[in-house]
Amino acid sequence: MSTRTPPFAPFEWMIAWRYLRARRSEGGVSVMTWISLIGIALAVFALIATLAVRAGFRAEFVDTILGANAHVTVYASAEVDDNGRSLRGFSDYDARAERLAAVPGVVRAAPLVKGQVMATANGVNMGAEVFGIRLDDLRSIPRVGDGAEHEGDIARFDEGIAIGSGLARELGVGIGDRLRLISPDGVKTAFGTSPRVNAYEVVYIFTAGRYDIDRTRVYLPFTEAQEYFNREGRADEIEVMVADPDHIEKYELPLLQAGGERTLLWTWRDSAGSFLRALDIEDNVMFIILSILVLIAAMNIISGLIMLVKNKGRDIGILRTMGLTEGAILRVFFICGASTGLVGTLAGVVLGCLFAIYIDPIFSFVNYVSGGGVWDPAVRGIYYLPARLQAGDVASAVALSLGLSFIVTIFPARRAARMNPVEALRYE
Repeated sequence: MSTRTPPFAPFEWMIAWRYLRARRSEGGVSVMTWISLIGIALAVFALIATLAVRAGFRAEFVDTILGANAHVTVYASAEVDDNGRSLRGFSDYDARAERLAAVPGVVRAAPLVKGQVMATANGVNMGAEVFGIRLDDLRSIPRVGDGAEHEGDIARFDEGIAIGSGLARELGVGIGDRLRLISPDGVKTAFGTSPRVNAYEVVYIFTAGRYDIDRTRVYLPFTEAQEYFNREGRADEIEVMVADPDHIEKYELPLLQAGGERTLLWTWRDSAGSFLRALDIEDNVMFIILSILVLIAAMNIISGLIMLVKNKGRDIGILRTMGLTEGAILRVFFICGASTGLVGTLAGVVLGCLFAIYIDPIFSFVNYVSGGGVWDPAVRGIYYLPARLQAGDVASAVALSLGLSFIVTIFPARRAARMNPVEALRYE
Protein backbone atom coordinates (compact mmCIF):
# COMPACT_ATOMS: atom_id res chain seq x y z
CA MET A 1 0.00 0.00 0.00
CA SER A 2 1.44 3.39 -1.01
CA THR A 3 1.75 6.18 1.50
CA ARG A 4 1.23 9.86 0.75
CA THR A 5 3.89 12.31 1.85
CA PRO A 6 2.74 15.51 3.56
CA PRO A 7 2.89 18.75 1.55
CA PHE A 8 6.21 20.62 1.66
CA ALA A 9 8.06 17.57 2.92
CA PRO A 10 11.79 17.94 3.68
CA PHE A 11 12.84 16.31 0.42
CA GLU A 12 10.87 18.95 -1.54
CA TRP A 13 12.77 21.73 0.22
CA MET A 14 16.03 19.85 -0.41
CA ILE A 15 15.38 19.58 -4.15
CA ALA A 16 14.32 23.24 -4.40
CA TRP A 17 17.43 24.33 -2.51
CA ARG A 18 19.69 22.28 -4.83
CA TYR A 19 18.08 23.95 -7.85
CA LEU A 20 18.46 27.42 -6.37
CA ARG A 21 22.13 27.05 -5.49
CA ALA A 22 23.16 25.17 -8.65
CA ARG A 23 25.56 26.92 -11.01
CA ARG A 24 24.22 28.53 -14.15
CA SER A 25 26.02 25.95 -16.31
CA GLU A 26 24.13 23.20 -14.47
CA GLY A 27 20.79 24.75 -15.21
CA GLY A 28 20.47 26.47 -11.85
CA VAL A 29 19.31 29.96 -10.93
CA SER A 30 19.32 32.19 -13.98
CA VAL A 31 20.32 35.82 -14.27
CA MET A 32 16.63 36.59 -14.64
CA THR A 33 15.99 35.23 -11.16
CA TRP A 34 18.60 37.55 -9.70
CA ILE A 35 17.02 40.43 -11.61
CA SER A 36 13.65 39.43 -10.15
CA LEU A 37 15.07 39.35 -6.62
CA ILE A 38 16.73 42.76 -6.96
CA GLY A 39 13.65 44.21 -8.63
CA ILE A 40 11.35 43.06 -5.83
CA ALA A 41 13.77 44.38 -3.20
CA LEU A 42 13.89 47.83 -4.85
CA ALA A 43 10.12 47.93 -5.39
CA VAL A 44 9.39 47.05 -1.75
CA PHE A 45 12.03 49.55 -0.63
CA ALA A 46 10.41 52.29 -2.71
CA LEU A 47 6.95 51.39 -1.40
CA ILE A 48 7.98 51.42 2.27
CA ALA A 49 10.05 54.61 1.86
CA THR A 50 7.16 56.39 0.14
CA LEU A 51 4.63 55.26 2.74
CA ALA A 52 6.97 56.37 5.55
CA VAL A 53 7.52 59.81 4.03
CA ARG A 54 3.82 60.15 3.33
CA ALA A 55 2.92 59.29 6.93
CA GLY A 56 5.67 61.55 8.30
CA PHE A 57 4.66 64.52 6.16
CA ARG A 58 1.01 64.15 7.10
CA ALA A 59 1.79 63.77 10.81
CA GLU A 60 4.15 66.77 10.83
CA PHE A 61 1.73 68.92 8.85
CA VAL A 62 -1.19 68.10 11.14
CA ASP A 63 0.99 68.54 14.23
CA THR A 64 2.02 72.04 13.16
CA ILE A 65 -1.63 72.90 12.61
CA LEU A 66 -2.77 71.53 15.96
CA GLY A 67 0.29 72.77 17.83
CA ALA A 68 0.02 76.44 16.89
CA ASN A 69 -3.61 77.02 15.94
CA ALA A 70 -6.98 76.65 17.56
CA HIS A 71 -8.59 73.25 17.26
CA VAL A 72 -11.92 75.07 17.22
CA THR A 73 -12.42 78.79 16.69
CA VAL A 74 -15.57 80.07 18.38
CA TYR A 75 -16.81 83.34 16.91
CA ALA A 76 -20.07 85.26 16.78
CA SER A 77 -22.44 86.46 14.11
CA ALA A 78 -22.79 90.20 13.61
CA GLU A 79 -24.33 92.25 16.44
CA VAL A 80 -25.78 95.74 16.07
CA ASP A 81 -25.54 98.21 18.96
CA ASP A 82 -28.03 100.94 19.93
CA ASN A 83 -26.40 103.37 17.50
CA GLY A 84 -26.82 101.01 14.57
CA ARG A 85 -23.16 100.09 14.38
CA SER A 86 -22.16 96.52 13.57
CA LEU A 87 -20.03 94.99 16.31
CA ARG A 88 -17.86 91.93 15.95
CA GLY A 89 -16.91 89.39 18.56
CA PHE A 90 -18.03 88.96 22.18
CA SER A 91 -18.46 91.43 24.99
CA ASP A 92 -18.95 88.63 27.55
CA TYR A 93 -15.88 86.75 26.36
CA ASP A 94 -14.66 85.66 29.80
CA ALA A 95 -18.02 84.14 30.77
CA ARG A 96 -18.28 82.32 27.44
CA ALA A 97 -14.70 81.08 27.71
CA GLU A 98 -15.46 79.63 31.15
CA ARG A 99 -18.51 77.78 29.80
CA LEU A 100 -16.54 76.45 26.84
CA ALA A 101 -13.68 75.33 29.09
CA ALA A 102 -16.18 73.36 31.18
CA VAL A 103 -17.15 71.17 28.22
CA PRO A 104 -15.75 67.62 28.74
CA GLY A 105 -12.61 67.14 26.65
CA VAL A 106 -11.81 70.84 26.28
CA VAL A 107 -8.26 71.60 27.40
CA ARG A 108 -8.31 75.38 27.11
CA ALA A 109 -10.53 78.23 25.94
CA ALA A 110 -8.78 81.57 25.40
CA PRO A 111 -10.27 84.89 24.22
CA LEU A 112 -8.38 86.45 21.30
CA VAL A 113 -8.15 89.79 19.55
CA LYS A 114 -6.97 89.51 15.95
CA GLY A 115 -5.89 92.03 13.36
CA GLN A 116 -3.73 92.64 10.30
CA VAL A 117 -0.83 95.08 10.54
CA MET A 118 2.30 96.21 8.76
CA ALA A 119 5.45 95.32 10.72
CA THR A 120 8.49 97.47 10.03
CA ALA A 121 12.09 97.49 11.24
CA ASN A 122 15.46 98.34 9.72
CA GLY A 123 13.79 99.79 6.64
CA VAL A 124 11.94 96.52 5.87
CA ASN A 125 8.13 96.24 5.81
CA MET A 126 6.14 93.03 6.07
CA GLY A 127 2.52 92.11 6.56
CA ALA A 128 1.80 90.37 9.85
CA GLU A 129 -1.14 88.85 11.69
CA VAL A 130 -1.47 89.95 15.30
CA PHE A 131 -3.01 87.75 18.00
CA GLY A 132 -3.92 89.49 21.22
CA ILE A 133 -3.67 86.85 23.97
CA ARG A 134 -3.01 86.55 27.69
CA LEU A 135 0.32 85.27 28.97
CA ASP A 136 -1.04 82.07 30.56
CA ASP A 137 -2.87 81.20 27.35
CA LEU A 138 0.25 81.86 25.26
CA ARG A 139 2.28 79.56 27.48
CA SER A 140 -0.12 76.67 26.83
CA ILE A 141 0.22 76.74 23.02
CA PRO A 142 2.41 73.66 22.36
CA ARG A 143 4.53 74.94 19.46
CA VAL A 144 4.69 78.55 20.61
CA GLY A 145 4.73 78.68 24.41
CA ASP A 146 6.47 76.61 27.06
CA GLY A 147 8.57 73.81 25.59
CA ALA A 148 8.72 75.25 22.10
CA GLU A 149 11.94 76.17 20.30
CA HIS A 150 12.47 79.81 21.19
CA GLU A 151 14.69 82.73 22.13
CA GLY A 152 14.03 85.19 24.94
CA ASP A 153 11.88 84.99 28.07
CA ILE A 154 8.17 84.33 27.67
CA ALA A 155 7.63 85.57 31.24
CA ARG A 156 8.29 89.11 29.94
CA PHE A 157 5.51 88.85 27.37
CA ASP A 158 3.38 91.53 29.07
CA GLU A 159 6.27 93.98 28.58
CA GLY A 160 6.53 93.60 24.81
CA ILE A 161 5.60 91.22 21.98
CA ALA A 162 6.35 87.72 20.75
CA ILE A 163 7.09 87.13 17.06
CA GLY A 164 7.88 84.19 14.78
CA SER A 165 11.46 83.38 13.88
CA GLY A 166 10.79 83.85 10.16
CA LEU A 167 9.45 87.36 10.72
CA ALA A 168 12.40 88.19 12.97
CA ARG A 169 14.82 86.95 10.32
CA GLU A 170 13.18 88.90 7.49
CA LEU A 171 13.07 92.13 9.51
CA GLY A 172 16.52 91.63 11.02
CA VAL A 173 15.39 91.98 14.64
CA GLY A 174 16.35 90.07 17.77
CA ILE A 175 15.56 90.00 21.46
CA GLY A 176 15.56 93.54 22.87
CA ASP A 177 15.02 95.26 19.50
CA ARG A 178 11.93 97.36 18.89
CA LEU A 179 9.40 96.55 16.22
CA ARG A 180 6.87 99.03 14.87
CA LEU A 181 3.34 97.88 14.10
CA ILE A 182 1.18 100.01 11.80
CA SER A 183 -2.59 99.47 11.73
CA PRO A 184 -4.75 101.31 9.17
CA ASP A 185 -7.77 101.14 11.51
CA GLY A 186 -6.23 103.37 14.12
CA VAL A 187 -7.04 106.60 15.91
CA LYS A 188 -10.37 108.23 15.14
CA THR A 189 -10.17 112.01 14.85
CA ALA A 190 -12.42 114.81 13.65
CA PHE A 191 -10.79 114.49 10.22
CA GLY A 192 -11.28 110.72 9.99
CA THR A 193 -9.30 107.66 11.00
CA SER A 194 -5.53 107.88 10.97
CA PRO A 195 -3.19 104.88 11.10
CA ARG A 196 -1.99 103.83 14.52
CA VAL A 197 1.75 103.33 14.88
CA ASN A 198 3.15 101.72 18.03
CA ALA A 199 6.63 100.39 18.77
CA TYR A 200 7.09 97.32 20.96
CA GLU A 201 10.12 95.54 22.36
CA VAL A 202 10.67 92.00 21.06
CA VAL A 203 10.89 89.84 24.18
CA TYR A 204 10.21 86.37 22.74
CA ILE A 205 10.94 84.73 19.37
CA PHE A 206 9.38 81.31 18.70
CA THR A 207 9.74 78.68 15.97
CA ALA A 208 6.49 76.82 15.44
CA GLY A 209 7.90 74.65 12.65
CA ARG A 210 5.44 75.98 10.07
CA TYR A 211 6.81 78.44 7.52
CA ASP A 212 3.69 80.57 7.13
CA ILE A 213 3.20 80.87 10.90
CA ASP A 214 6.80 81.73 11.73
CA ARG A 215 6.91 84.33 8.96
CA THR A 216 3.69 86.20 9.72
CA ARG A 217 2.57 85.76 13.32
CA VAL A 218 2.87 88.28 16.14
CA TYR A 219 1.48 87.86 19.67
CA LEU A 220 0.51 90.98 21.62
CA PRO A 221 -0.71 91.15 25.23
CA PHE A 222 -4.51 90.90 25.32
CA THR A 223 -5.35 94.26 26.90
CA GLU A 224 -2.80 96.04 24.70
CA ALA A 225 -4.32 94.44 21.61
CA GLN A 226 -7.81 95.55 22.67
CA GLU A 227 -6.61 99.13 22.85
CA TYR A 228 -4.49 98.93 19.71
CA PHE A 229 -7.33 97.57 17.54
CA ASN A 230 -10.13 99.61 19.17
CA ARG A 231 -11.70 96.53 20.78
CA GLU A 232 -12.14 97.88 24.29
CA GLY A 233 -14.27 95.43 26.27
CA ARG A 234 -14.51 92.91 23.42
CA ALA A 235 -12.76 89.84 22.02
CA ASP A 236 -12.93 88.84 18.37
CA GLU A 237 -13.08 85.09 19.01
CA ILE A 238 -12.33 82.33 21.49
CA GLU A 239 -9.61 79.81 20.76
CA VAL A 240 -10.50 76.30 21.95
CA MET A 241 -8.06 73.40 22.36
CA VAL A 242 -9.43 69.88 22.87
CA ALA A 243 -7.93 66.60 24.06
CA ASP A 244 -8.81 64.60 20.93
CA PRO A 245 -8.60 66.88 17.86
CA ASP A 246 -8.69 63.91 15.46
CA HIS A 247 -12.35 63.45 16.40
CA ILE A 248 -13.22 67.12 16.53
CA GLU A 249 -16.78 66.49 15.30
CA LYS A 250 -17.85 65.07 18.67
CA TYR A 251 -17.15 68.44 20.33
CA GLU A 252 -19.13 70.63 17.94
CA LEU A 253 -22.61 70.30 19.43
CA PRO A 254 -21.50 70.66 23.09
CA LEU A 255 -19.41 73.72 22.16
CA LEU A 256 -22.32 75.32 20.33
CA GLN A 257 -24.56 74.74 23.34
CA ALA A 258 -21.97 76.09 25.77
CA GLY A 259 -21.20 79.11 23.58
CA GLY A 260 -24.73 80.40 23.73
CA GLU A 261 -26.55 82.64 21.26
CA ARG A 262 -24.85 83.89 18.09
CA THR A 263 -22.12 81.27 18.47
CA LEU A 264 -20.51 79.91 15.33
CA LEU A 265 -17.70 77.36 14.98
CA TRP A 266 -14.76 76.91 12.61
CA THR A 267 -12.72 73.75 13.21
CA TRP A 268 -9.21 72.92 12.12
CA ARG A 269 -10.62 70.40 9.66
CA ASP A 270 -12.68 73.16 8.06
CA SER A 271 -9.54 75.20 7.44
CA ALA A 272 -7.24 72.33 6.39
CA GLY A 273 -9.79 69.82 5.10
CA SER A 274 -9.18 70.42 1.38
CA PHE A 275 -5.43 69.96 1.80
CA LEU A 276 -5.90 66.77 3.83
CA ARG A 277 -8.28 65.39 1.21
CA ALA A 278 -5.69 66.18 -1.47
CA LEU A 279 -3.11 64.27 0.59
CA ASP A 280 -5.46 61.27 0.82
CA ILE A 281 -5.94 61.22 -2.95
CA GLU A 282 -2.20 61.52 -3.50
CA ASP A 283 -1.56 58.70 -1.01
CA ASN A 284 -3.95 56.37 -2.81
CA VAL A 285 -2.51 57.17 -6.25
CA MET A 286 1.08 56.69 -5.07
CA PHE A 287 0.22 53.36 -3.45
CA ILE A 288 -1.38 52.12 -6.68
CA ILE A 289 1.59 53.24 -8.81
CA LEU A 290 4.14 51.63 -6.51
CA SER A 291 2.02 48.48 -6.28
CA ILE A 292 2.28 48.22 -10.06
CA LEU A 293 6.07 48.42 -9.71
CA VAL A 294 5.97 45.53 -7.24
CA LEU A 295 3.77 43.59 -9.68
CA ILE A 296 6.24 44.19 -12.54
CA ALA A 297 9.11 43.00 -10.37
CA ALA A 298 7.12 39.94 -9.31
CA MET A 299 6.27 39.12 -12.93
CA ASN A 300 10.00 38.68 -13.58
CA ILE A 301 9.82 35.62 -11.33
CA ILE A 302 7.76 33.93 -14.04
CA SER A 303 10.53 34.44 -16.61
CA GLY A 304 13.21 33.07 -14.29
CA LEU A 305 11.09 30.14 -13.20
CA ILE A 306 10.13 29.19 -16.77
CA MET A 307 13.82 29.14 -17.67
CA LEU A 308 14.50 26.95 -14.64
CA VAL A 309 11.68 24.55 -15.59
CA LYS A 310 13.01 24.31 -19.14
CA ASN A 311 16.54 23.57 -17.94
CA LYS A 312 15.29 20.97 -15.46
CA GLY A 313 12.99 19.11 -17.86
CA ARG A 314 15.11 15.94 -17.67
CA ASP A 315 15.16 16.07 -13.87
CA ILE A 316 11.41 16.50 -13.77
CA GLY A 317 10.94 13.42 -15.96
CA ILE A 318 13.24 11.32 -13.74
CA LEU A 319 11.53 12.52 -10.55
CA ARG A 320 8.10 11.67 -11.97
CA THR A 321 9.22 8.17 -12.98
CA MET A 322 10.59 7.70 -9.45
CA GLY A 323 7.10 8.28 -8.08
CA LEU A 324 6.87 12.02 -7.30
CA THR A 325 3.36 13.31 -7.77
CA GLU A 326 2.32 16.38 -9.73
CA GLY A 327 1.70 18.12 -6.43
CA ALA A 328 5.24 17.43 -5.21
CA ILE A 329 6.76 18.82 -8.43
CA LEU A 330 4.50 21.87 -8.19
CA ARG A 331 5.60 22.51 -4.63
CA VAL A 332 9.30 22.15 -5.50
CA PHE A 333 9.14 24.89 -8.13
CA PHE A 334 6.73 26.95 -6.04
CA ILE A 335 9.39 26.96 -3.30
CA CYS A 336 11.99 28.11 -5.85
CA GLY A 337 9.88 31.04 -7.03
CA ALA A 338 8.45 31.96 -3.64
CA SER A 339 11.94 31.98 -2.12
CA THR A 340 12.96 34.65 -4.63
CA GLY A 341 9.99 36.78 -3.62
CA LEU A 342 10.59 36.16 0.08
CA VAL A 343 14.29 37.08 0.01
CA GLY A 344 13.62 40.11 -2.19
CA THR A 345 10.84 41.28 0.12
CA LEU A 346 13.01 40.91 3.23
CA ALA A 347 15.82 42.86 1.56
CA GLY A 348 13.36 45.58 0.55
CA VAL A 349 11.96 45.82 4.08
CA VAL A 350 15.45 46.22 5.53
CA LEU A 351 16.36 48.92 3.00
CA GLY A 352 13.05 50.73 3.45
CA CYS A 353 13.26 50.74 7.25
CA LEU A 354 16.87 51.95 7.18
CA PHE A 355 15.87 54.76 4.80
CA ALA A 356 13.03 55.87 7.09
CA ILE A 357 15.24 55.73 10.19
CA TYR A 358 18.19 57.58 8.65
CA ILE A 359 16.27 59.93 6.38
CA ASP A 360 17.81 63.08 7.90
CA PRO A 361 21.46 62.30 7.03
CA ILE A 362 20.39 60.86 3.66
CA PHE A 363 18.41 63.97 2.80
CA SER A 364 21.24 66.22 4.02
CA PHE A 365 23.63 64.38 1.70
CA VAL A 366 21.25 64.74 -1.26
CA ASN A 367 20.78 68.42 -0.45
CA TYR A 368 24.57 68.89 -0.26
CA VAL A 369 25.22 67.09 -3.54
CA SER A 370 22.54 69.08 -5.35
CA GLY A 371 23.86 72.38 -4.01
CA GLY A 372 20.99 73.03 -1.57
CA GLY A 373 17.45 74.22 -2.09
CA VAL A 374 15.93 70.74 -2.60
CA TRP A 375 13.25 71.39 0.03
CA ASP A 376 11.56 74.78 -0.12
CA PRO A 377 9.56 75.45 3.09
CA ALA A 378 7.79 78.35 1.40
CA VAL A 379 6.06 75.82 -0.89
CA ARG A 380 5.65 72.85 1.46
CA GLY A 381 4.99 74.70 4.71
CA ILE A 382 7.33 72.65 6.91
CA TYR A 383 11.11 72.92 7.18
CA TYR A 384 12.30 69.38 6.51
CA LEU A 385 11.34 66.05 4.94
CA PRO A 386 9.91 63.86 7.72
CA ALA A 387 9.45 60.09 7.74
CA ARG A 388 7.32 58.03 10.08
CA LEU A 389 7.74 54.26 9.98
CA GLN A 390 4.45 52.55 10.79
CA ALA A 391 3.94 48.84 11.33
CA GLY A 392 0.77 48.89 9.25
CA ASP A 393 2.55 50.37 6.23
CA VAL A 394 5.36 47.82 6.45
CA ALA A 395 2.83 45.00 6.81
CA SER A 396 0.91 46.27 3.75
CA ALA A 397 4.08 46.33 1.65
CA VAL A 398 5.11 42.84 2.81
CA ALA A 399 1.64 41.39 2.22
CA LEU A 400 1.43 42.93 -1.25
CA SER A 401 4.89 41.75 -2.31
CA LEU A 402 4.58 38.21 -0.94
CA GLY A 403 1.03 37.84 -2.21
CA LEU A 404 1.98 38.83 -5.77
CA SER A 405 5.16 36.74 -5.66
CA PHE A 406 3.29 33.63 -4.53
CA ILE A 407 0.49 34.08 -7.06
CA VAL A 408 2.71 34.54 -10.12
CA THR A 409 4.86 31.58 -9.03
CA ILE A 410 1.93 29.17 -9.28
CA PHE A 411 1.64 29.35 -13.08
CA PRO A 412 5.14 28.13 -14.10
CA ALA A 413 5.09 25.67 -11.18
CA ARG A 414 1.85 24.14 -12.55
CA ARG A 415 3.46 23.91 -15.98
CA ALA A 416 6.35 21.93 -14.48
CA ALA A 417 3.97 19.68 -12.56
CA ARG A 418 1.94 18.83 -15.68
CA MET A 419 4.99 18.05 -17.80
CA ASN A 420 4.72 14.57 -19.36
CA PRO A 421 7.71 12.50 -18.12
CA VAL A 422 7.78 10.54 -21.42
CA GLU A 423 8.10 13.73 -23.43
CA ALA A 424 10.72 15.07 -21.00
CA LEU A 425 12.92 11.97 -21.40
CA ARG A 426 12.29 11.21 -25.08
CA TYR A 427 15.46 12.88 -26.36
CA GLU A 428 17.70 12.09 -23.34
